[in-house]
Amino acid sequence: MCLAIPGKVTSIEKENGLRMGLVAINGSMTRACLEYVPDIEVGQYTIVHAGFALKVIDEEEARESLEIWKGLLGE
Repeated sequence: MCLAIPGKVTSIEKENGLRMGLVAINGSMTRACLEYVPDIEVGQYTIVHAGFALKVIDEEEARESLEIWKGLLGE
């Protein structure tokens, strides 16, 4: 099973020839490889799994996913 968590890209930079970004997820910052989403820009949302951004999503989809996560965690 694959679990991916939505987050907002806050910065993008090149690292060893790869596009990398800082992604804000539930108040924490994580680094993610952005090579699978080459058109993503700062301020957009993505889903992250195992350090890789997998697809661009809109803010509404991100919010809905986070609400589901909170429900699963009993928050």
